[in-house]
Amino acid sequence: MTFEQHVRRRAALVAPGSDERKASKALASAADEVVLDLEDAVTPAQKDAARDLVAPLVREHGRRRTVSVRINGRGTPWFEDDLRACAGLGDALASIVIPKVESAADLAEADRILGASSSAVVQALIETPAGVQRIDEIVTGPRVAGVIIGYADLGAALGRSRAAAPEHWIHVQDRVLHAARAAGVQAIDGPFLGIADDEAFRHSARWISDLGFDGKWVIHPAQIDSAAAAFTPTDEQAEAARQVLAALEEAEARGAGAAQLDGQMLDEAVAVAARRTLSKIGS
Repeated sequence: MTFEQHVRRRAALVAPGSDERKASKALASAADEVVLDLEDAVTPAQKDAARDLVAPLVREHGRRRTVSVRINGRGTPWFEDDLRACAGLGDALASIVIPKVESAADLAEADRILGASSSAVVQALIETPAGVQRIDEIVTGPRVAGVIIGYADLGAALGRSRAAAPEHWIHVQDRVLHAARAAGVQAIDGPFLGIADDEAFRHSARWISDLGFDGKWVIHPAQIDSAAAAFTPTDEQAEAARQVLAALEEAEARGAGAAQLDGQMLDEAVAVAARRTLSKIGS
């Protein structure tokens, strides 16, 4: 999978699958992706009812916008039933988010349950030290379209303060990003541990965008615009990318071995960066 095929996930809004009002509000939002949650946001007593609530919402909205479902993890009583329900949603479902992925074996088990009749892709939530340690095998697992950092569980496992700044996570962020890019899958940042659209949240979005991530989860609709803006190129950046690709195409048409633009030599690495920039605006 190459990034040109990726769904835009600049701002992915997570909503509880057990609350129809909140889920419907999320589905009416401007988020690039809505993730309906069957896991952390749902109590054990509500798991089956939430699954039944989410399925028709995905069928209704999933062909008009990007809708994914976060299921319960491997080792829980709901893992297999969640996967089978997702498999039945066909192409209305953008992806299945699998929590606490720690190895390729977790993904292989999901692939087995989904079966050959389902073409569903998965996003792997990296929420444990073991998941970070095995990220290279996880990104190449079956059906993987992206990986997401889950800070709350990972921070708890590490003993890291909930007040830790984005910069304190640079080792994990770079580790996940390098593995994702090597495998050609998306790298998505997990939610900021706060619901306000304040400077702390905007800083976290800018930080992770500057690192090279593709998008960020948000847990409140108020954060959507700021997250999307952080991952959207400016008009000037988009125009510069178009000029790079145009110059390369012109050089190729002339049979030239190299291209130049404004005194700068252009190569395939520059072209890759330009294509990635334009992919972020849907061009």
